[in-house]
Amino acid sequence: MLRSLEDLHGYTIHATDGDIGTVHAFFFDDKTWAMRYLVVDTGTWLPDRQVLISPIALGQPDWEGQFFPVKLTAEQVRNSPDIDTDKPVSRQQETLLHTYYEWPTYWTVGNPLMPDAVAAYPGGLPMTEPYELPQEEQGDPHLHSSRDVIGYYIQARDGQIGHVEDFIIDTDAWAIRYMVVDTVNWWPGKKVLVAVTWIEDVNWAESLVHVDLSRDQVKGSPEFDAKAPVNRDYESRLYDYYGRPAYWP
Repeated sequence: MLRSLEDLHGYTIHATDGDIGTVHAFFFDDKTWAMRYLVVDTGTWLPDRQVLISPIALGQPDWEGQFFPVKLTAEQVRNSPDIDTDKPVSRQQETLLHTYYEWPTYWTVGNPLMPDAVAAYPGGLPMTEPYELPQEEQGDPHLHSSRDVIGYYIQARDGQIGHVEDFIIDTDAWAIRYMVVDTVNWWPGKKVLVAVTWIEDVNWAESLVHVDLSRDQVKGSPEFDAKAPVNRDYESRLYDYYGRPAYWP
């Protein structure tokens, strides 16, 4: 199912024994555009702390109630590695986190959401003592916060076309499919979707996304209506318009 990422911010996180916070942001991998972690603000329950939870720990989301059940206890989350989400997340920190929860490591087993990986790595290792982080930290430049990228400018082959307003996420695969581009500063009143596979490069230092499209192509593309669901019919029209191969079979 395709959903707005912005709409998921604020969803409540239900542990097996109570609420533990709300979704503040998501960390995604800029090589695969896969969602690696939910950044959970624990509020007054664990003041001044945010925790990372892999999508593999999620149960069936309640879209109407706007909450994500997780197969973790509040005590597990309380004692999880304390990671500063305002800084780059290092591979050492990720390894410690995955070891603590007994989650599969996506950098060695591929997509941890695939059924065979889920079967091989049952979720949840009960812990009673907090883990300590190793001293060595080296940020993984491929992990980025969804909130940080909102507002990045979009550079077509022949000029700028707008900025990133939102992302459309596939909640079955937990991967970003599209950027929502607001063209207000160039072509007022229109929003469009650009598939992440059409991105040529992201200049993180300059907050600029380069796409393999022309301004005229974007100008004539099917308009995106944020109030309407992104369904397969709309996706087909979008890919047909650009003459690009679709990601579905």
